[in-house]
Amino acid sequence: MSILLVGVGAGFLSGVFGVGGGILIVPGLVFFAKLDQRRAHGTSLAAVLPISLASLITYWSHDHVDWHVALWLAIGAVGGAILGTKLLKTARHDVLSYGFATVLIVSAIRLYWTTSADGRTDLTVAAAIALVVIGVATGTLAGLLGVGGGVIMIPAMVLLLGEMNVMAKGTSLAVIIPTAITGTIRNRKTANVDVKAAVIVGLSGVISAVAGGSLAANMSESLSNSLFATLLLVVAVQMIYRERRVRSSNAPTQ
Repeated sequence: MSILLVGVGAGFLSGVFGVGGGILIVPGLVFFAKLDQRRAHGTSLAAVLPISLASLITYWSHDHVDWHVALWLAIGAVGGAILGTKLLKTARHDVLSYGFATVLIVSAIRLYWTTSADGRTDLTVAAAIALVVIGVATGTLAGLLGVGGGVIMIPAMVLLLGEMNVMAKGTSLAVIIPTAITGTIRNRKTANVDVKAAVIVGLSGVISAVAGGSLAANMSESLSNSLFATLLLVVAVQMIYRERRVRSSNAPTQ
């Protein structure tokens, strides 16, 4: 029952905020399903797929997906997912978590002071290259941490391109899907996926993802920015707290 609730909560987060829901799935799998950290990350990325697909359909039905931006982000994200799943076996998790948390905090602060945007202008060559780079970073984090990457892509689109928040959320979901597929295929080869848990969590979050997406479509731009910035801060604090607990538990006793 607990793991079903994790899926429902992750689905709602995905729908409202345009993220995959991994920020809730990973700790939920560790706590309720008793998976080790690496396997939880891989399983989360697999569970994100049906949730993100349901959310994407909802945003798309409201014409809130920028497919041109999604294409450039996805090119980088797929390559980044391959790199991230490879690094999952060797990378220092604490360094990655602290660096990721820092990026989230800076993005949140910027979003609190971001005014409503009217939408992006035409994409330049420089902007397309920047989107590919952002996609690589997003995919790498997805492969390493089991998150969809929306917490990086959405503020990047809003702050760098002037994309409307709701459009950035829908576009983020379009990129999360190929990223999750690539990462999951790679993680299965290294036995870092619990398929049964991924199916339970993913399918249980589909309905709540649709409900969350419908809510986001009718939310004001300023409220959406503020809520998403708050989510980023919560995720950052959670990551820092979790790493400090791990470090203290692993510290040698006197």
